[in-house]
Amino acid sequence: MNPEELLKILSVAASLKTNTRHCYTEPGRKESIADHSWRIALMAMLLSGEEEFAGADMNKVIRMCLIHDLGEAFTGDIPTFEKKGTDEKAEEQFFDEWVKGFPLRQREEWQALLEEMKALESKEARIYKALDKLEAVISHNESDISTWLPLEYELQLVYGKEEVEFSAYFKELKGQIDQWTREKIRGER
Repeated sequence: MNPEELLKILSVAASLKTNTRHCYTEPGRKESIADHSWRIALMAMLLSGEEEFAGADMNKVIRMCLIHDLGEAFTGDIPTFEKKGTDEKAEEQFFDEWVKGFPLRQREEWQALLEEMKALESKEARIYKALDKLEAVISHNESDISTWLPLEYELQLVYGKEEVEFSAYFKELKGQIDQWTREKIRGER
């Protein structure tokens, strides 16, 4: 990849630093899409030494985490409770069109990763998806409860539940996050 191509790609990806998500990271500051992607990649890196994930290619998981929301560079973030199938399709189409302009090696890698992520059949894709969901509920728990919408009290407890079922570690983590959520709702945290 020549420097000009690299800078062009980075310029598009940079919008993830300023495109915000629904969640607040601190009073007055909404989480960016880049904040979210960075933290799920960090979570994958931290879990790479866990016995349960020893058979998984955690470097691939990290790569999936880093690129998973790049379609939102074109569409912005749409909260899960508002996102429709047409929104997801548009996001995928923008991502696909953008990646078609990449140099061959990067294009092939990113397209293969995206297909694997969509299929959710590999252990790596399931890990990435679980991390994506879990990070969202963690971030939401970290935000002030006054920023929560009424529907989010229940959503916090069910979001990601299905995606963690394949993993004993993730089920335990989700249980701890749910306990934190209940304490937050009761005003104990």
